[in-house]
Amino acid sequence: MVSSSGSSIISSITSGMANTFEYLSALYPKDGVTYKNITKAKNDNTNYLTLNQTFASYLQNNFAVFDKDGDGKISAAEMDKFSQTLSTAGVSKTELSQLAMSGAYSASTISKLLEHFDDIDSNHDGRITAAEISAYSCDCAKQEELDKANYKKATSDMTIFYGSEDNTEPDSYSILSYRYKGFNS
Repeated sequence: MVSSSGSSIISSITSGMANTFEYLSALYPKDGVTYKNITKAKNDNTNYLTLNQTFASYLQNNFAVFDKDGDGKISAAEMDKFSQTLSTAGVSKTELSQLAMSGAYSASTISKLLEHFDDIDSNHDGRITAAEISAYSCDCAKQEELDKANYKKATSDMTIFYGSEDNTEPDSYSILSYRYKGFNS
């Protein structure tokens, strides 16, 4: 089952990307967020604790995807457009793999999301949204409860029919045991 915390990953990724962009923008107010500046920030050891290396690497590796107008900079408008797309359209399997390995997310949650990606992607558009993750998580929880109830019913019915081995009280006798009760008395 994918926990409901899985649905918060998309908002965390959106937030992490925006924070990384804002940090880079503040570092380089004159030049802006360029490929060169991202590389410089990643290699500067003084940024190690404040710059999310995973998100910076993602920006660097996918620079052309962000720089829609081809001016060599990622603008605030281009980052906002990406964030809106991520929030509304969700993430692809590739994006999830690239973005989520920052260590800020539970490895088990990420691997469950990736393992069940095709099942979670209910509209089969190749992207999963927070709503799809929540719905899948809810469906899994319902199925788990149904399985527990069916197991309990099945084992309860078997106990009634065959009796309980743990108890010698008369009320634990099975339906079949009453047929033979008193035969040897």
